[in-house]
Amino acid sequence: MVLSGDGRRRDFLPSKILCGIETEFGIIRRDVDESDPVVESMELVRSFRETSFGTWSYEEEDPRADARGGRVERLAQDEEEEAFVRSDLQRGFSFRESKSDRILKNGARFYNDHTHPEYSTPECLSVREIVVFDRAGTDILREAIRLREASLGCPGALGLYRNNTDFHGHSYGCHENYLLPREMSFDEIVRGLTAFLVARIILTGAGKVGQEGEDGFLSSGYQISQRADFMEVRTGVDTMQRRPLVNSRDEPHADRARYRRLHLIIGDANMSEWQTAMKVGMTRLVLGALYARPESIVELEDPVRAIRQVSRAKDGRVPLRCRDGRTITAEEVLSLYRERVDPFVMGEEDRWVVAEWDKALLDYTSDPHRLVDRVDWVAKSELLEWAAQEMGLSPGDAGLQSLDLAYHDIDPQEGLFWPLEEDGRIRRLTHPEEVSRAVTCPPGRGRAPVRAAILARFGEQIQEAGWERIVFAGGRTVDLPPCLDAGEEDVVRVVESVLALEDPSGLDPIVRALEEKGEKNDRS
Repeated sequence: MVLSGDGRRRDFLPSKILCGIETEFGIIRRDVDESDPVVESMELVRSFRETSFGTWSYEEEDPRADARGGRVERLAQDEEEEAFVRSDLQRGFSFRESKSDRILKNGARFYNDHTHPEYSTPECLSVREIVVFDRAGTDILREAIRLREASLGCPGALGLYRNNTDFHGHSYGCHENYLLPREMSFDEIVRGLTAFLVARIILTGAGKVGQEGEDGFLSSGYQISQRADFMEVRTGVDTMQRRPLVNSRDEPHADRARYRRLHLIIGDANMSEWQTAMKVGMTRLVLGALYARPESIVELEDPVRAIRQVSRAKDGRVPLRCRDGRTITAEEVLSLYRERVDPFVMGEEDRWVVAEWDKALLDYTSDPHRLVDRVDWVAKSELLEWAAQEMGLSPGDAGLQSLDLAYHDIDPQEGLFWPLEEDGRIRRLTHPEEVSRAVTCPPGRGRAPVRAAILARFGEQIQEAGWERIVFAGGRTVDLPPCLDAGEEDVVRVVESVLALEDPSGLDPIVRALEEKGEKNDRS
């Protein structure tokens, strides 16, 4: 427990929140009239050679565990999941073959999630690391495309899109993960975080032509968020149906007695690095503030309705009704949260996040289109307006939908985002050299580099591996602690010790030392 001597919670610094991003990509074959997205996703994943290990430990995963208590007997998406399994069996694929899981050398996970290739960053302890390793995922997908197209003998055959909708009622996600102290209750998280998640889309939305819902697709109009149409309930354990604003899946991938993992499925897949940094950076600061002061800041009367209202309103400006009867705008909600996080800002990275937060709100208040150099929904909106004028497109023209999709194409020659970034019209935070290194090297802190070292040293003796657990042939298991308190020098020493081992039994004292270091700091 992270408690002070008198039993009160002590501050849990946002910089100690281990985080990661999972991105599902839309995939198409351009060279054939019909293709199987499951097969295409499998073949794409398998084409990438820079893997550290290829057998995932599914025992760590329990999608039915509910943070609100116990396990649900059935998920809303079970029927769809079962249909996927039956379909895979008809194709002749086992569950593991369909997933085609790979643990990459950089500590990331790359696999087929039903009909989408998915890249999950390694666990990171800084916002910059998240942005770098997320961007490395784009390079990894591009290399996988090159290799797959080479095997097909058809350059340009594949299209991959970092977006959240196929414009036919299907949505795929960009999920955020935050490792939190267990004593931070799920009810506290929901009560304190919901309004922030609704409001943050004015700074983190990817933009979208049209609307999707129960009554079908409307191609006219433009909205801020791609995921807003698909949010259906405030909380819930499902991820494919009855999608919640705050997901209650209780799957920590760490010591359950000490940690919980907040799994957010509400966010858009951003092209802008600034938005990825702010999406994670703001949320980590808010979670740190809520841990210390768990009382709610503002509670919306109907947050599901509110996120759609904000997304579909002109520039996101619409009054939202609160539970106490007053109204508030998304901008005002973000301002309240900005004030709340101020006492918990520590270090250069936190100061950068709040400075950018302040400037972004100031620009939004003055004119949302001043965010054009940072925010996808603004940049895309201006691009579509220009294209509509140049091409003579009416508001409901299908060509606008095609341009929307092209904005998210990860091909540097085909995607409409990349020239904007290349010309400096959209800010880039990373350097190509650090991204290139992150394709094959794990972060410098946390457990990802330790796990990568174990896989590199003992790969042939390992049966399966996951985020936390490594299972050796013969039954030996190693459960890695999150390593929140180990600095880069500490991690380098641990990695060197792992690589020098002659036998896996030598891992036991190394892991115990990491656990003891974390427990010691918890008690301090």
